[in-house]
Amino acid sequence: MTLSFVTHLVQSYGYYGVFLLIALESMGIPLPGETALIAAAVYSGATHHLNIVVLAAVAASAAIIGDNAGYWVGRTGGQRLAERYGRFVRLDRAKLKVGRYLFARHGVKVVFFGRFVAVLRTFAAFFAGVSKMHWSRFLMANAAGGLLWASFYGFGAFALGSAASSVGSTLTLVGYVVAGVLTVGTIVLARLSLRALEQRAEAAFPDEQKESVAQPQPVGN
Repeated sequence: MTLSFVTHLVQSYGYYGVFLLIALESMGIPLPGETALIAAAVYSGATHHLNIVVLAAVAASAAIIGDNAGYWVGRTGGQRLAERYGRFVRLDRAKLKVGRYLFARHGVKVVFFGRFVAVLRTFAAFFAGVSKMHWSRFLMANAAGGLLWASFYGFGAFALGSAASSVGSTLTLVGYVVAGVLTVGTIVLARLSLRALEQRAEAAFPDEQKESVAQPQPVGN
């Protein structure tokens, strides 16, 4: 999805569009949820057609609800689902190993700070479920991260949109461009970090793939 399409979606469907994109991204589907929040907040600041407090609450609720859905999917059958269907959502064996590596060492920190990292924002809840993290600990970290994330990006982008609208429509467009650049920048940094994490995870669990390949797969399941 391009930034212009996300912006059109936000302007057409408002809170519902933002909620849907964030919730689905949080469940494990790679969609531009954060971009939708930033675009909606800039739009709110520039036009005041959306209430920023309601928008932040919608974003936080979508993040928490979506993450909890992703957690329970991961906990109740995540490993099998990931191995069979993970390729459709860009969740390959390397990312599964990274999730295992991170939760073995950091757990709650991954859930909280993962909300601010492009790839982890999509899969952290699923990884938490697969790792059988206690739900109460997950919920606490997830809720705190979701509220802080929605407030930080929502009110920050709203201020950008307000400043732009006070000068003119040109700067409003600049606000959207800056939001897009920031989003792309975080994605690039996340992918670079992911490569390093994949190497560490492979070093920590070097035999996992070999063992999986060596074991015969059930037929017809």
